[in-house]
Amino acid sequence: MLKNFLIKTPDLNNKTILVTGGTGSFGNQFVQTIIDNYSPKKLIIFSRDELKQYEMAQNFPDSKHEFMRYFIGDVRDYSRLEMALRGVDIVIHAAALKHVTIAEYNPYECIHTNVIGAENLVRASLRNGVSHVLALSTDKAVSPINLYGASKLAAEKIFIAANNIRGTDPTIFSVVRYGNVVGSRGSVVPFFKKLLNEGAKSLPITDNEMTRFWITLQQGVDFVLSNLALMQGGEIFIPKIPSMKIIDLASAIQPGIDTHEIGIRPGEKLHECMITSDEALQTVDVDDRYTILPSFVDLSSWQCGVQTTPVGKRMVYSSETNTEWLNTNQLTKMIDS
Repeated sequence: MLKNFLIKTPDLNNKTILVTGGTGSFGNQFVQTIIDNYSPKKLIIFSRDELKQYEMAQNFPDSKHEFMRYFIGDVRDYSRLEMALRGVDIVIHAAALKHVTIAEYNPYECIHTNVIGAENLVRASLRNGVSHVLALSTDKAVSPINLYGASKLAAEKIFIAANNIRGTDPTIFSVVRYGNVVGSRGSVVPFFKKLLNEGAKSLPITDNEMTRFWITLQQGVDFVLSNLALMQGGEIFIPKIPSMKIIDLASAIQPGIDTHEIGIRPGEKLHECMITSDEALQTVDVDDRYTILPSFVDLSSWQCGVQTTPVGKRMVYSSETNTEWLNTNQLTKMIDS
């Protein structure tokens, strides 16, 4: 059974919510979830692609969802971002350049969006008195070996440090860090399906030992929503999610399919890690997730209404040594969901 990660639910009724990068996979699922469960005052989609906004508006027509707003803009543009955040209560920051190889080839663009964009959002949120800012990060930000991961690590640091510089401003900033999203744009699941639809007789595997963490889009959305209710500023929230070998993933998508190794690509890890032993010193176990607390918070003093337990000094949360693993039937259910 898939976890729903809703140990606490936020009060989003009559709130104005803005989602950066809101036309992506996460944004679409987030909007649908908000529509199904809440009555916001406004729900603003902030992104730079007018075509995706147009297509999204067809799925969520104004006649049914009068609180929906579409705002063309780029997180690189501070003045536009500052204008969009006027009157906003909650920001979910999903905008990013996420493709590892493209980021390596276009480093300036990656830095401008993922790092400078994070700084712009912090400044604009403080300027407008936003209540909560929750940023989406990735397991690739942990001990990064590629520019995308390094840029997301820098973004994490910017959001956490923002809690130190806010002074008397009401805005609090936290981060969500999780692994591969099953079925999202650019993930390996739709890539494998595309190859199979084109008649492929063998699927390419970078390395037979490669493992990854896996989470569904809906789980990711629910995890973000629950952390809005838990966050007090400066936390990095990490879900307890299962691992699976990429070669087993291929077998789950097409039983009996042949595979062939193509080698690990530049900037790619054999296994992913979401908590290092150094981060474990500031990490607590909170039911269905781990929470890395900021250095300025004592583990015993952080209270969120849910029982917490320090994880210990030597704990490492890696896709290779994970205690929870997906079998083919479970992965099939995740894909179907």
